[in-house]
Amino acid sequence: IATRKLAILYQEEGHMEKAARCYLRHLELRYQAQLAAAHHQQSPSKEATSSQTNNSFGMEQVFNMVHVDAPEAEALLYLSYYYRDNGELDIAGICCSRLLEYPGPEKEEGKALLREIRSRMDIQHHTNNTDDVGGTIKQKPPRKSKSNDNNNNSMEEEAPSSRFVDESSFDFSP
Repeated sequence: IATRKLAILYQEEGHMEKAARCYLRHLELRYQAQLAAAHHQQSPSKEATSSQTNNSFGMEQVFNMVHVDAPEAEALLYLSYYYRDNGELDIAGICCSRLLEYPGPEKEEGKALLREIRSRMDIQHHTNNTDDVGGTIKQKPPRKSKSNDNNNNSMEEEAPSSRFVDESSFDFSP
């Protein structure tokens, strides 16, 4: 509960990354409590016990396995927007898909956000497969300098920086 309240305070103060970390920690703690409750209800196998005592869970495991109540729906919705805004569309999509199981207003917001994320992913996929640089790029060919006038080639040609695409704006991650 404290991590959720801290996340809300960070969010109100505009510390989005800290809020995201607190919401994620809230989901991890809820998942751990869920596993502990399941452990007490039944006698788990030796393999299951060792994975529960590890306390190290992957984000996807937490997102996919945590039971979603109102506080978890709030956390998942926030994380959906956070990861979308930071370009991590796959993780944002996982968070949204979990909201589809929740009966509250977060379900409808999650549906709309999931449509937007899928649309962005389709556009990214299409753009990345268009050409070698990561998109369809139309550029003017450099102007040819006149053979009679060698002194004006710096004025006649486009500046080199305008002929090349700034690759720092592309995501080259696999």
